[in-house]
Amino acid sequence: MFPGGGADMQQLLQQAQKMQQDLARAQEELAETIVEGSAGGGLVKASVTGAGELTGLVIAPAAVDPEDTETLADLVLAAVRDANESARELAQRKLGPLAEGLGGGGGLPGLPF
Repeated sequence: MFPGGGADMQQLLQQAQKMQQDLARAQEELAETIVEGSAGGGLVKASVTGAGELTGLVIAPAAVDPEDTETLADLVLAAVRDANESARELAQRKLGPLAEGLGGGGGLPGLPF
């Protein structure tokens, strides 16, 4: 496959190792980056890491109606989904080119996209 020897193979292995290190560094950055999502015009705000871990939830007093907890639940879900979508987009921007370089085309195991 590689006529003439191991120099090409060594270079290929070095490139793969560098890509793996770049991917690990980008994943670490994602785990430390916080993104937000909101619903109800900002009545409910959710914070997640770039890896999709929920880290915070803020509910404005105006969103709390003891007679209508279903609407509040819907707002919480919408805010978390919005934050997760932002995390997915961030992961795609940071990891997409690296994942494609590893032959994946996206969708690496353990990643939120």
